[in-house]
Parts: sequence; C-alpha cells; structure tokens
Amino acid sequence: VQAAPQQVAEDKFVFDLPDYENINHVVVFMLGTIPFPEGMGGSVYFCYPDQNGMAVWQLLGFVTNEKPSAIFKISGLKSGKGSQHPFGAMNLPQTPTVAQIGISVELLENLAQQTPVASAAVSSVDSFTEFTQKMLDNFYNFASSFAVTQAQMTPNPSEAFIPANVVLKW
Repeated sequence: VQAAPQQVAEDKFVFDLPDYENINHVVVFMLGTIPFPEGMGGSVYFCYPDQNGMAVWQLLGFVTNEKPSAIFKISGLKSGKGSQHPFGAMNLPQTPTVAQIGISVELLENLAQQTPVASAAVSSVDSFTEFTQKMLDNFYNFASSFAVTQAQMTPNPSEAFIPANVVLKW
C-alpha cells in the first residue's frame, strides 16, 4: 500500500510502481481521511515506459467520494497505445523499470465524458456468478476427459452413460 503520493501539481499526484512487469491489477482507493472537494473526483492513469524510455499514459478510470475505490487490470496494457492525459507537460522523471499511477483531480462532469482503456476494466460479474461459471467449465472439462466413442465402449449393465452434449446443453 502506497499512501504517500508525489504531488506534481496542485491537482495532480503520482505513485511509483516498481517492478510493474510483475503486477496484474492495481487497486486505487481513498483512505477516507480527506474527501474530494464537492463536485470533484480523480481520474486514474497508468504510465509505463515504452521501448525508447518514453512515458505512455493510459486512462484507467476514476474514483470519487461516492465510488472511493476501483480495481484496474494493467497486465494487458503494457503494449497498448497511449491516450490524451493531463500529465504531458510535466516532464516527470521516468526510469525503465518503474511505472506510475497518476491521479488528476477534475470536475465530475469531465470524468463522465472520459473513455478509459477497455482492457483495464475488471469483470463486473459478481464473484458467486464468476465462481459458478468457472466451476461448471471445470466440471465439463473433467467429465469430457473420460469421453469414449461408441466403438470404445464395453457393455456394462451396472453403469449409466450420459452423452457429453447433454451436459454441454445444460
């Protein structure tokens, strides 16, 4: 947990992410000690150095007083293209092994008009639904591993066979 950002402007803050190549998700949350001013929120940006050492900034999403936390997937962003961002003119120091999370305090109206990088969104399916889907996929894969053709079947009156397509249809 990094609770002490580097303030680079009156309304802009950055957090360094060392060893970012091994990070899949970033959680951004407000501590609850200082809320955003009324009508304001924070857009969240991810910055990583490209092959030439140049900073590539991508909009992940936002946090507000009403939505004080968010989880963003950054593992697929390290090869994407940059987007328009408010950190460009600041000439922030960038090293090849450190990425940054930038928070820009902006009007809520501006936040609503921004379009984050699509691959940064984390699944909005609730955890029980996601678990159930993965469990059933696992069950089908397990049951399919025992599949035999009719020619391979040996008659055994004490066993019942269920066609795989019945399980798949279910």
